[in-house]
Amino acid sequence: MATILITGASDGLGRALAEDLAADGRHTLLLHGRDPDRLSEVAAATGGEPYRADLSALTDVRRLAAEVAVRHDRLDVLVNNAGVGFHTAGTRRLTSADGHELRLAVNYLAPVVLTRELLPLLHRGAPSRVVNVASVGQQPLDLEDPELTRGYTDVAAYCRSKLALVCHGFDLAEELSDSGVTVNSLHPASYMPTAMSRRSGMDVVDSLEQGVAATRRLVDAPELAGVTGRYFDGEKEARAAAEAYDPGYRRRLAAVTAALL
Repeated sequence: MATILITGASDGLGRALAEDLAADGRHTLLLHGRDPDRLSEVAAATGGEPYRADLSALTDVRRLAAEVAVRHDRLDVLVNNAGVGFHTAGTRRLTSADGHELRLAVNYLAPVVLTRELLPLLHRGAPSRVVNVASVGQQPLDLEDPELTRGYTDVAAYCRSKLALVCHGFDLAEELSDSGVTVNSLHPASYMPTAMSRRSGMDVVDSLEQGVAATRRLVDAPELAGVTGRYFDGEKEARAAAEAYDPGYRRRLAAVTAALL
């Protein structure tokens, strides 16, 4: 029986993935959410354990990891799914509880910290997997202005945070290459019928089932055992933006990230 933590499990793709995994009846599901009512609903529907945390606050991210570690001595899969989307007309720059640009904080800094905090459990669960839900929408983070204080738009903030997450995934995969912990990222599907997609102002393109299938494949498909440091578009391996394959850019991004944290 695998122990699987899904962030952002109270709605959208995260909830659908939890329900899909619960149907097997052979997993221990740890479900993170921010809204207590929705979190209670999905926990009741799936039999999962609810963990409430606001990932825009790094103290809450660390508390979430600590609470998981108190209740479990190993973790087989971490799905970093929680995120803040965008509105195509959005130009109002929001900040997190720690003062970071909101999408950078939730979509990038939070999964970086959570994954690091949970590495001891992932090592004990090895062979184990980290799955980062990224996006085909990618832009390089301006390393001189990582908080996007100039020329802000929701779309730019979102796309920069998602490429940063892919870059970190590649670095972490290299770091953990001999540990039995794999790290992969994916764009699950485009504009699924979720609240996040509706808020974007875009029309639905792909089904929620497509996104679940692509994400679930990285969670437990036997053919991906041992596969690490990859980026997938749906169920197919793909190429991320060029910066993700530039060791110099990734080193500079890692240094900026360490300074932000």
